[in-house]
Amino acid sequence: MDRESGGEECSFFFDVPEAPPDSIFGVTEAFKLDSNPDKVNLGVGAYHNDQGVVPVLNSVRKAEELLLSRETSKAYLKIDGDAEFIHCVRALVFGKDFPCVKEERIATVETVGGTGALRIGADFVKRYFPEAAVWHSAPTWGNHRGVFSTAGFALHEYPYYDPKTHGVDFNGVLSALSSMPKQSVVLLHVCCHNPTGVDFSKPQWDEVIEVLLARELIPFLDFAYQGFADGIEQDAYPVRQLALRGGNFLLASSFSKNASLYRERVGTLSVVCGSAVEAKSVTSQLKDVIRTNYSNPPAHGALTVATILSDDTLRAEWEAEVCEMRERIQWIRENFVKRLQEQEVPFDFNHVLAQRGMFSYSGLSKEHVQKLRSERSVYILDNGRICLAAINRNNLEYVCDAIANVLF
Repeated sequence: MDRESGGEECSFFFDVPEAPPDSIFGVTEAFKLDSNPDKVNLGVGAYHNDQGVVPVLNSVRKAEELLLSRETSKAYLKIDGDAEFIHCVRALVFGKDFPCVKEERIATVETVGGTGALRIGADFVKRYFPEAAVWHSAPTWGNHRGVFSTAGFALHEYPYYDPKTHGVDFNGVLSALSSMPKQSVVLLHVCCHNPTGVDFSKPQWDEVIEVLLARELIPFLDFAYQGFADGIEQDAYPVRQLALRGGNFLLASSFSKNASLYRERVGTLSVVCGSAVEAKSVTSQLKDVIRTNYSNPPAHGALTVATILSDDTLRAEWEAEVCEMRERIQWIRENFVKRLQEQEVPFDFNHVLAQRGMFSYSGLSKEHVQKLRSERSVYILDNGRICLAAINRNNLEYVCDAIANVLF
């Protein structure tokens, strides 16, 4: 049968199979189809306020109003992004007086969100370290594997989460790092580990950095939650410590969470180099990678962030809003555990108090999760990850009662 005679079998795309649904967005789709008015989606990956809404921060709204009043052009940004935005991000992440900043040893480019930073970094590393493999924590954010495997890397896991202690398997981490081949790429969550909420302590970070340097490994840090663990400055400790120790590494950062700019896709990729000359060359190569991916980054979100970070009043208001988000999540943690303890459930949830950021590896089994969905319309990922930022004063009691119900 020729193409013009019609028929499904004649399409170029007849044999293209349907891709499996994303684990997180698949849960969201099931949630949308649920008719229960009390339904709760705890599988989301975004911060929600106490009204159950992903907020527009006051500092963001004010910055956007300023931008609108000043805007005179919709011309492209440069390939590597807005210069003021890049300057502000370097100061925020590394500290404006850090040696690597003052010596101009950091190649920084604006990217399409944190995911874009990971992918640009992956393509860059693959170009210059084609035989390297990528090692990520077990478990890790679901899209890490997709980003790096699509870039052509072989992927391996290193031990991270210990289900017996609900903490870090630190001996397993050190043992794995110590046995990796030189110039292996090690993907590390800076803080608020997704999905577990379990982080290294500062002394543990010091040990990890020591091994990374001694083994000549290539750290790739994912910094998606600055300000959501202990504070904006405090959360940057691993990044700055690695830089102070003379490490060369890649860093993906994002303003999706701490500025609630999810849909604006605001991110950066930074590569800490050995000299300003190296940084200039690396920047040129990152721009080349960007050019063949999406040519130029979007302007609105980056200019909004630059406006906030360069204005003392807006900066102070933004920092206060980040603090408010962090403290609300901590309040949810404490009251989540308290309510379940009052229910006298046959399970110890105290580990939730030690975790940080938006997520918790709750310890609930896949069977528990499926019962919560089918019997109480509470949607959690199969691995038991709960987005605590999606719990609020209105649904906290319902969520805890539902969990108690499936545990008995």
